[in-house]
Amino acid sequence: MVPAGIIHAVTPPAADNPSSTRGTIALAINPAASFGRTRLAGDHAAARFRAAGRDVVVLQADGYGGLRQLVDQTLIAREVDALVVVGGDGMVHLGVNALAGSDIALGIVPSGTGNDVARLLGMPLHDTAAACRLILASMAAGGRRIDAGRVVSEGRTSYFAGVLSAGFDAAVNERANSWRWPRGKSRYNLAMLKELGSFRRIDYTVTADNMTWRQPALLISVANGQYIGGGMRITPEASPEDGLLDLFVVKPLSRLRFLAVFPKVFAGKHTGHPAVQITRVQKVRLEAEGVVAYADGERIGPLPVDVDVVPGAVRVLA
Repeated sequence: MVPAGIIHAVTPPAADNPSSTRGTIALAINPAASFGRTRLAGDHAAARFRAAGRDVVVLQADGYGGLRQLVDQTLIAREVDALVVVGGDGMVHLGVNALAGSDIALGIVPSGTGNDVARLLGMPLHDTAAACRLILASMAAGGRRIDAGRVVSEGRTSYFAGVLSAGFDAAVNERANSWRWPRGKSRYNLAMLKELGSFRRIDYTVTADNMTWRQPALLISVANGQYIGGGMRITPEASPEDGLLDLFVVKPLSRLRFLAVFPKVFAGKHTGHPAVQITRVQKVRLEAEGVVAYADGERIGPLPVDVDVVPGAVRVLA
């Protein structure tokens, strides 16, 4: 594990400093995110925040688990105004679970492969300077509250900002995560094509807002946000500020029909297809044999899962 560092800065000229208010930023950097490209973005972000007069606590570790532990320890031991994560959706997932229910704000410097939560919040993607300027301005303005999904699996509770998936797309994640090559978005797309060759429909039992039914489907997602898989806009009208979740169902399709619908998902033009169903809910239970759920691209656990929404759970700098 790389030890945390604490860096104090002087206040620069006003032109470079959106807020004259000093404060401490815990900056969590995962060097493994996006296959190592995050380290440079993290260094740049730390320099930007120091130049704006903020005290910066740099948090780095060899892996996700070690970094999560380091973040938790820092938030307990120090008075921190914001936790800023540098990386992709996995790092956002770490931040949401560290901060849900607290008043410490979450900032995102998007530098991962998917960046679906950052995309939802309108953060500049792969532009460290622009992301840091927006974070600093939002700190001065107080940020905004967004909802979080809360999921219970195998007795463990966790939170997500974007989308929980259980079905075809979760199986694609599982397959892609087992590969070391290729890197980037092409790995997800190739895993999808490979998974499509053997994937079969799933027979779910769904309980949503106290109504229960059997649902054959290729996949079911529970969305607080809009995007999965690096820009696939599966629930284009979902909002992380409405106190509701969007239950997204894709009913069984042939491989050819699925491939015909798939390109439309990136523009959110798939919602009129007869196999697609979107329903607004407050809580949902998903049950099925042999299915694993993922949320914000991170493995949650096998079904059954119970999901509900926690309004205003996280304050974000966006």
